[in-house]
Amino acid sequence: MRAVVLVGGFGTRLRPLTAEVPKQMLPVVHVSMLERVIAGLSRYGVDEAILSLGFRPDAFIDAYPGGECAGVRLRYAVEPEPLDTAGAIRFAALEAGIDETFVVVNGDVLNDFDLRSLLELHRARGAEGTIHLTPVEDPSRYGVVPTSDDGRVLGFIEKPPRDEAPTNWINAGTYVLEPSVLDRIPAGRKVSIERETFPAMVADGTLYALGDECYWIDAGTPATYLEVQLDLLGSRRGAPEVGVHPDARIDPSAQVIRSVIGAGARVGAAAQVTDSVVLAGAHIGAAARLDHAIVAEDAHIGAGAVLEDHCVVGRGQRVAPGQELRNAKVPAGS
Repeated sequence: MRAVVLVGGFGTRLRPLTAEVPKQMLPVVHVSMLERVIAGLSRYGVDEAILSLGFRPDAFIDAYPGGECAGVRLRYAVEPEPLDTAGAIRFAALEAGIDETFVVVNGDVLNDFDLRSLLELHRARGAEGTIHLTPVEDPSRYGVVPTSDDGRVLGFIEKPPRDEAPTNWINAGTYVLEPSVLDRIPAGRKVSIERETFPAMVADGTLYALGDECYWIDAGTPATYLEVQLDLLGSRRGAPEVGVHPDARIDPSAQVIRSVIGAGARVGAAAQVTDSVVLAGAHIGAAARLDHAIVAEDAHIGAGAVLEDHCVVGRGQRVAPGQELRNAKVPAGS
């Protein structure tokens, strides 16, 4: 089976981490976000993934020169211009010559969803498209999807006001589609699958959905990018993973608690790093304190500095000794 993986966005919500690097190439506990997504697809029989590329396609191609990731063959479809979700799916699928049932996933969503159950419902209903749903507390940031008892989608309402949402089940970003869906997507312009294609399928009665309460997270913001890594270090997703890379250097007097420390990163004497992510090559100075912070590659945090409350420091940036930052981005305004 083949899958289209949507990885073409600019990752603006994750800046400054994504100023130079596509968000799907950011590490999640030492493994790229993309590799974790594709490994999940591989478990359910996907043997070829078509990456729908836009921003920095070279970053993906250079990372996998053998054309393979997590045991899955890779193909690349580089958009000539941003085409939005449906346009990107159409372009990638046609580039790859897809002519049978295929899967679509968002490259910044990590989950423990059993894709087989979605495929089974899709086939049982003779659906043209079937989408995965997940419940959330605040549906106003997403597309909500009311359904009938047999799973037929009754509406597709994009980002409704919280008090007007008819359900808290949202589009979770995994789809099973028939090739006929591609014929619904106009060529040569931006087309949103959430606002145009899916509502048309609802009107025709060909779109179904399956709700599931498995682990699910959109890792496309600083808060959720940090959260997904803390989940992997804990027990929310099976056996805890090891946060400190073997090539990191931690001073014996430093404290590292529930945190990721990347390859070649250094944590100085008496520093405290708690619930944070320090990427490869970064330097945390003596007696610095990090709590719920993200420090990108090769950044330098001065001695005695304090970073708290989802501070994000960009690649190669410097925080002065003794400086205190809370819920800030470096560089500012990024």
